[in-house]
Amino acid sequence: MTLRELVDHCRTQLDVAGVSFGQGTLHALDEAAWLVLWRLDLPLDTDLDNPACTVSSADQARVHALLNERIQTRRPLAYLTGEAWLQGVAFHVDERTIIPRSLIAEVLAMGWLDEYVPEGHARVMDLCTGNGSLAVLAALAWPQASVHGLDLSPQALQVAARNVERHALVNRIELSVSDGFAAAHGLYHLILCNPPYVNQQSMEALPPEFRAEPALALAGGSDGMDFIRPCLQQASRWLTPDGALVLEIGHEIDHFERAFPSLSPWWLETSAGDTQVALLRAADLVAWS
Repeated sequence: MTLRELVDHCRTQLDVAGVSFGQGTLHALDEAAWLVLWRLDLPLDTDLDNPACTVSSADQARVHALLNERIQTRRPLAYLTGEAWLQGVAFHVDERTIIPRSLIAEVLAMGWLDEYVPEGHARVMDLCTGNGSLAVLAALAWPQASVHGLDLSPQALQVAARNVERHALVNRIELSVSDGFAAAHGLYHLILCNPPYVNQQSMEALPPEFRAEPALALAGGSDGMDFIRPCLQQASRWLTPDGALVLEIGHEIDHFERAFPSLSPWWLETSAGDTQVALLRAADLVAWS
């Protein structure tokens, strides 16, 4: 069996089983390719259509064992492999944190936030840091910045610490257990925040793969805004006068606008749409609050 044939077989099985995607991959083909290449210890950029890439019966059996585990348990593939990728950067992940997929990573990679991070010493906060992926990406993007990752979950911060060490950023990323801004200190030029924002009705409809993630990092109360309300009220206290808050709200735009009718954020375009990541300047937050 060729590598392409094996990937196509896995794709078909994933589709037939009706598993859910969106935790590192968007559809069955990408998930099948990731599953096969990881199980066979092959680079993720391996040419699937190379006819010389054949798979032995023993390796096919190894792939099928992982495929069956994915289908039968409905555990996300990232938890089964212990690894996830965001903007081409690898991160350790397990059930202590949600799987990294924040859209903020896209706007960061596009350079749209560079103007808020001065050339001299800069301070960046990653609020609700989870496994530390945004903190790491921020530190990699802005070598002049020190980054402070905050999260309510000590277990999540254990994962974040592993990723900080993995990318040799221990001297530039500080991690703190924090309920909101409780552990913040000093002023920050930029605050990144991918908070729990899923509303209660959506939480109840989540497929098993997403229910495998920590609810603490997903559930935002009846309208998804429970964390966001105090965040918006308090953020300006921790920002420099020319600083900004970048806030992900996902598909909660209707709830967001009902909760904050007088707030006019800048919406940043992402692959998932142009009303999922908001930028709020410190001066605008002061005027609003």
